[in-house]
Amino acid sequence: MHAWLSQLLGRVSAKSELAQAIGYSLTRWRALTRYCDDGRIEMDNNAAERALRGVALGRGNYLFMGSDSGGERAAAIYSLVQTAKLNGLDPEAYLREVLGRIAEHPIHRIEELLPWNLTVIGTGHVEQRLAA
Repeated sequence: MHAWLSQLLGRVSAKSELAQAIGYSLTRWRALTRYCDDGRIEMDNNAAERALRGVALGRGNYLFMGSDSGGERAAAIYSLVQTAKLNGLDPEAYLREVLGRIAEHPIHRIEELLPWNLTVIGTGHVEQRLAA
């Protein structure tokens, strides 16, 4: 592909967008093909892009919450959802469990309901982690 791009570059107008794209690729060829030499390197960054998509969408949505307190509440829920994901929990199962328990749960033990204190059992069910 490198040889083909080099040859093609000589046949297109130097000021064209195609020539700019080819030049960009050729000047970064080593970085573009590094994944071929090291199997630990991903060919693309799609996983990182997908992980950040929710952040980007949320950032735009928080502008239209109606009030500062509404935005703060949305940010708190978003933080809980992301923290549940980071702790290996299904966010929907986690929120379902917490909302089902919270009305009767003692306020002085609220930290028991934080994502890192719960664990997934079976198919998405959440239960209290045993103290170490």
